[in-house]
Amino acid sequence: MSEINTEVKNEKGGKPKTKKVSTRVDFTPMVDLGFLLITFFMLTTTLIKPQTMEISMPSKDKVSIDEQNKADARYAMTILIGKENKVYYFFGTGLVENGVEPELKLTDYSAEGLRKALLQKNIDVMLKIHELKEKKNKNLLKEEDYKKQVSDAKAMKTAAVVMIKATDESNYKNLIDVLDEMLICNVAKYAIVDITPNDLELIDKLEKKVVVN
Repeated sequence: MSEINTEVKNEKGGKPKTKKVSTRVDFTPMVDLGFLLITFFMLTTTLIKPQTMEISMPSKDKVSIDEQNKADARYAMTILIGKENKVYYFFGTGLVENGVEPELKLTDYSAEGLRKALLQKNIDVMLKIHELKEKKNKNLLKEEDYKKQVSDAKAMKTAAVVMIKATDESNYKNLIDVLDEMLICNVAKYAIVDITPNDLELIDKLEKKVVVN
């Protein structure tokens, strides 16, 4: 409640007396204004869309184990996250084939580093998605059809299969950086797996080679 002080003159000519008069403030217009503002913001703001991650479901076709291993080796890429923000990669599953070890390469997290290698390995998917984007921009594809075909493109047989392995000296930020590159390069087939002694040996050999050079 609020109070308003009013002065009342003394009839005898003395000092005027102060009389306290209580007042009542009506907040009904304020409530109406509040509801109007709420309605305004509800109608003019965009609702937050839920963020989802696309999952490529496995094919129902029966494939032999030999064919699976052959396909994985052909389209596989292994990323090793090392210490001091270092990242390595090699193409393949890491198995020694015909007595030849996979060629480990040292790179970084820039667009000309790891991203370039991923785009090179996932080139078929990138070209297909680029073609779909052009059709969508020309209004030749509806939004639902575009999303479905993009999902199918990411699951195609020639899509890259990436295995991500982190050493004990790596940090969480570098892992997030690698996962971000998966999204940027439209790599849907990837997994975080444990690093093997063979992988650590490859890193050790490369580090010694760099020091010698």
